[in-house]
Amino acid sequence: MASVHPAAIGSSGSSSSAHPASKPNGNPDEITTTTIKATAHLTLPAHPVPLTYDQLNPKSIPNEFYGPWGMTVVLFSTPLVAYSLFYLCNETTGCMPSSPRAWRLLGDLLGDWPATNGQFFEASAKPAAVYFGFFAYLVACWVFIPVEKTEGTLIRDGTRKAYKLNGLHTLFLTLGLTLGLLLRPGGIEMMTWPYDHWVPLLTISLVFAVAQAAYFHAQSYWSGELLAARGNSGNLIYDYFLGRPLNPTLPGLPNWDVKTFIEVRPGIIGWLLLNISCACEQYVRLGRVTDSMVLVLLFEGYYCFDSLWNESNILNQMDITTDGYGFMLAFGNLVWVPFTFGLQARYLAFHPVDLGLTKSALITAFVGLGIWMFRGSNSEKDHFRNGRNPKNLTYMETKRGTKLLTSGWWGWSRHPNYLGDWIMALGWSLPTGFTTPITYFYIAYFVVLLLHRQHRDDHACKEKYGDDWDEYCRRVPYKIIKYIVSFAVLVTGQDELSWQKLT
Repeated sequence: MASVHPAAIGSSGSSSSAHPASKPNGNPDEITTTTIKATAHLTLPAHPVPLTYDQLNPKSIPNEFYGPWGMTVVLFSTPLVAYSLFYLCNETTGCMPSSPRAWRLLGDLLGDWPATNGQFFEASAKPAAVYFGFFAYLVACWVFIPVEKTEGTLIRDGTRKAYKLNGLHTLFLTLGLTLGLLLRPGGIEMMTWPYDHWVPLLTISLVFAVAQAAYFHAQSYWSGELLAARGNSGNLIYDYFLGRPLNPTLPGLPNWDVKTFIEVRPGIIGWLLLNISCACEQYVRLGRVTDSMVLVLLFEGYYCFDSLWNESNILNQMDITTDGYGFMLAFGNLVWVPFTFGLQARYLAFHPVDLGLTKSALITAFVGLGIWMFRGSNSEKDHFRNGRNPKNLTYMETKRGTKLLTSGWWGWSRHPNYLGDWIMALGWSLPTGFTTPITYFYIAYFVVLLLHRQHRDDHACKEKYGDDWDEYCRRVPYKIIKYIVSFAVLVTGQDELSWQKLT
């Protein structure tokens, strides 16, 4: 009987030779080779002998984010940052650093804690009803909008999950309903409600994220589900933050993969709706929408559309294949994305900026450069991963049977899409002008985020590919930016390797 090692199963159309076998009706010395053709739909067990639960879920080492202490700091500081962005920049107190009232308000709220917790959080029943109604609507869209399921990557228990990716359909339906509301008499005024209840909605989403992460963490102890390879350390805070369950589901909805749903639905669509609410607020105040607000809506709206148009791409990302579902992903997608990424539109709602044609054109061209780099590099990778290579790109074979691109965008650097992301992020902030640095928080955060993600990616690839990754790094030495680092080497005279470690 022929057997195939799972590592030989690569992309669609790859083949591997099985062990030689004797002809059943002939000379036993004559050998024939059985060849099995693998396709993207073939699912083989990852191990010839079924592994036990403990073998599939070994204990991990708590070393990410500087271990449990580092994660504790991030766990408590990130919600504080989300609130601070509102209290340090709002229509009542103005924006730092030119507005000392903003600093005093935040200081008073924190200094009188917990007596001021009601004012700080501003939670109430109506925002909770609206928020959970919106979430229930998104779940209903997932259930009732028909779409063919998409297979994910082979996971370590030898299975592939099938995902229902109808996020783009949900976005179109949501925008259609929103347009219907805006066209009604008084609809624009009604759409300002989210802007007026920013902090209560932020609070409800935070409570929901904390509760979700806690529930699925607890469920992972009795459900028998596959655990995240890095979220099973035994340290409660570490595992709660990073995520213990790999693909959690609800008992009543066994086919509803919580992590992929949360990854792009509530945060991305909620972010876009908050931006529209801010534009409506500006229209109610001014009787018009400024060119700067239009640019922010278009730029960030394109990003939301692109995320859902390419929803299947998340199935190959570390968030889905490696990370568990814990506070990091729950908070990041439910709270951080909609309420911090929407900072520029919220600022422009109470501080309108008129750019003019020249500035608008320059900013648009700058963002277009970022989109070209981001989408071009991602499309190049996706085509290659799906067996298409229209540009005849060079690549190197690994011992695992997979291929790593070494030309095109991915020969320029190991993460060219990150640079495109940075350019777009800066372009979103430029329409707000330079009155306050707080509207540029997103680009500062994004630089830190992607540098950290690049480090995690490289570490994971080193573990996955071993010596092949070292050879790949030799062929593609630059991590994110190529020519800037080369210029820095020329100016400073430092050796290239030291700069590669930084970038």
